[in-house]
Amino acid sequence: MKNHPHHGHRERVKEKYKKGGLEGFHDHEVLEMLLYYCYPRGDTNPKAHNMLNEFGSLHNLFEADIDTLKERLKCSENVAVLLNLIPALAGRYFRSKWNRKVQINTAKAAGEYAIDLFVGHTVESFYVLSLDSQRRLLNTSVISKGTVDESAVYPREVIKVAIQDRVTSVILTHNHPGGSMRPSRADMEVTRQIVEGLQFIGVSVLDHIVVAGDTYYSFAARGQFVSGYL
Repeated sequence: MKNHPHHGHRERVKEKYKKGGLEGFHDHEVLEMLLYYCYPRGDTNPKAHNMLNEFGSLHNLFEADIDTLKERLKCSENVAVLLNLIPALAGRYFRSKWNRKVQINTAKAAGEYAIDLFVGHTVESFYVLSLDSQRRLLNTSVISKGTVDESAVYPREVIKVAIQDRVTSVILTHNHPGGSMRPSRADMEVTRQIVEGLQFIGVSVLDHIVVAGDTYYSFAARGQFVSGYL
């Protein structure tokens, strides 16, 4: 009905987005628009507010697993999958910006790559970046995935990757979801073990990057354990 207060509301919201992107949108308005694609009719504004009230932030909402979303929001699986897909999709988008032959020869380049690599990760994960002789990226291998604050890393698995990829240098990287970028004592010890293990097969560890959100810690920048980029 034309006289209904919400008549044309969706079109106005979409037009606002088309003209200026998400600039000027509140979080609930972003979510409201996203929900259009699960609720073809009706006002999604109250649903967006309820979801944010339940989880406290877009960050918490999008990082919840599908079963948790369904249970706490009493929503359909389609809605839960859409919400859960957002960080995974963002991570895929950021990783697609880097080609496999990108050169990683500074702590800054390694840190930027690692930050994009961990977008959408909600548990601690450990990766090895295999580089060629020109320090171009050959392969990115996941070594372990754990809980929100822990992952088990075995040096032999890193050595196995280095042998398989036939490289002379690697970069280690892992994330601290929701925590500090500073490495723990366990991080220090596993770095030392991996460096020593790879030395036996002639492979250098250029750096170990620890990522927390959009910040990172470089072992190479602080002269700890690794060989660095020189």
